[in-house]
Formats: sequence, structure tokens, C-alpha cells
Amino acid sequence: MRNVTIKDIAKEVKVSPSTVSRALADDPSISRDTKERVTAAATRLGYRPNPLARSLKSGSTRTIAVIVPRLTTPFSSHVIRGVQHVLKRHNLRLIIADSEENVATELENLRMMEEYMVDGILISLCSYRQNGEEVMRLQRKGVPIVCFDRIPHGLEVSQVVVDDYHKSFFLMESLIRSGRRNIAHLQGSDEIYNSHERLRGYRDALKKFGIPFNPELVISNGVTMEQGKEAIAMLMERNAPFDAIFSFSETLAFGAMHRLKKLGRRIPDDVAVAGFSGTELSNIVYPSLTAVEPPAFEMGEKAAELLLEKLRNPQAPATTVTLDAKICMRETTL
Repeated sequence: MRNVTIKDIAKEVKVSPSTVSRALADDPSISRDTKERVTAAATRLGYRPNPLARSLKSGSTRTIAVIVPRLTTPFSSHVIRGVQHVLKRHNLRLIIADSEENVATELENLRMMEEYMVDGILISLCSYRQNGEEVMRLQRKGVPIVCFDRIPHGLEVSQVVVDDYHKSFFLMESLIRSGRRNIAHLQGSDEIYNSHERLRGYRDALKKFGIPFNPELVISNGVTMEQGKEAIAMLMERNAPFDAIFSFSETLAFGAMHRLKKLGRRIPDDVAVAGFSGTELSNIVYPSLTAVEPPAFEMGEKAAELLLEKLRNPQAPATTVTLDAKICMRETTL
């Protein structure tokens, strides 16, 4: 069915389209009688304003994009809820895109949001090495961008992060103080800057306690549960003994725990397990997972607030907000 237009209302009321437009906008130059007749005709005909036409006229779509590397994780869903919590207060709409841990898909998402003429973009990047130039191009074009969690290291862009290095260091320190010495690290993708920071925390904690770094105990194998299972298989093939695991993410840790149980390894008696990016799932699995838990909801809120500041003042310098993350000790290490 064809959409009802202002011209249809004008024909019904027998006034000009410009009069209808002003009446619907509550222009004081239009008489009350005309406004009432226009409003009644609009209701009767089922008229709905065209947001695209309004956007073209105002230069704003009142729409914000959020692009995440993987939509199916609890972490992403909590961030999105935080973003939405802020945007609702400002009557802004939200478009969500999933890059599926693929830089080509991420690039498509960025360009799609440009075509949709969104007012700003919030993004957690698949890679800190790729698509950075696209982010900067969009910024130069006047599209405000805020990165969260996974950032394009070294680029002048506002961002919301946690202290990956120190939290990883402290988590490793707790493992070592509990008597663990052969700690394997399930590293995230080399394309993720957080992965390098968490590895740095891992290595420096070993160094502090005089434990030699063993590259055989570091497995870089992605971020999913299946890849966590595969990482344990790889460790076993290397025949490198380990009594603890520090995982880049909770999903990797869950996969590792599943494979360890299949192998008859007791957690934490034989192998302690701890991970980063914990959510409520870390408290639900058995045994419950010791994890660094970033404040995902707050991260979404802060990212949205930074973006709104950029919309109010496009010339504002890039800002970095570092949020605190909790280290929650649970059954996998106790």
C-alpha cells in the first residue's frame, strides 16, 4: 500500500502542501482551525512522517550505530544495553551491526553506516591494524566515532577501555601466589590490541616471580569456545606440562574447561583456570570461573556519552576513559 503524503492531506483539506507541513509542525502562523482540520485528516488517512525526509531537511538522522566484533557474546549485549540506556534519554535511535570477527565485514558495516547517514558510530574493532584508516576517513568527513574495548591503538580517536595490562598482571600474580608455576596462556588473536596487553601482563608477572617464560605454553588460537577446546589439544600435543591457564576471554576459558574435563583433569586440583572479559556466565558454569570482569554496561554508557559530547562539540579533542574492572576469584582457582 502506498504511503500517505503531505500532498494527500493537502488535497483532502484543500490547502497547499506547505500549509500542511507548517500545520503539522505547529507553526504559530497557521490558524487553530486549519491545524485541527489538517491533524484530523492526517489521522483519518493514516499519515506517518517520513523520517528520511526529515533527516535530509535537518541534516541529522538522530541515529547512532554500534558495531561489535561478535554480537552473540554477553559482553556485547551488556555494552549495547548501556548504549541504549543513554540514547533513549536523548530520543536517539540505535542501529546494531555484527562484524563476525571479520575485518572485511567490519569495513562493509562502516561503509553501510556512512550510507545510512548515521550521526555517529560506536565500534569495537576486530583488528587494531586494519580499518583504522577507514575510521580516520570517516572522522575527517565529520562522522563522530568512539571506540570501546578493542581499540585502534595509536590513532587519534576517543575510546573507552579497561586497563588490560594491570588486571592481567594482578590475575597472574594471584595464580602464582597460589602455588602455580607452569601457567599456560590462551592468547587472543594477534590482531586484537587487548591481546598484546594481556600477554604483556602475563609475561611481566612471570618475570616478577622469577619464572622463566616458556613460549610452548602460549597458544594463540582465536576467541571462541571451540578454539578454547582446540587450544588444550595443542598444549597436549606440545607435551608441555601446565598446572594453570590464563585465558584471553571467558569463552576461550569455557572451551578449555570442557576439554580438560573430557581428559579427566580436575579443576582446580590439577589445573586452575582464570580468564578475562568475564560476565554473569562465569558465575553460572561449574566450577565457577575466576575472571576479570569489565563493567560492560558502564562501558556502553560512557561510550555513548563520549559520542554525544562529540556531537555537541565536533572540535573536542579525542578522549580516553579508562574504567575499573573487578577481579572475581571463584572455584576454578580456589
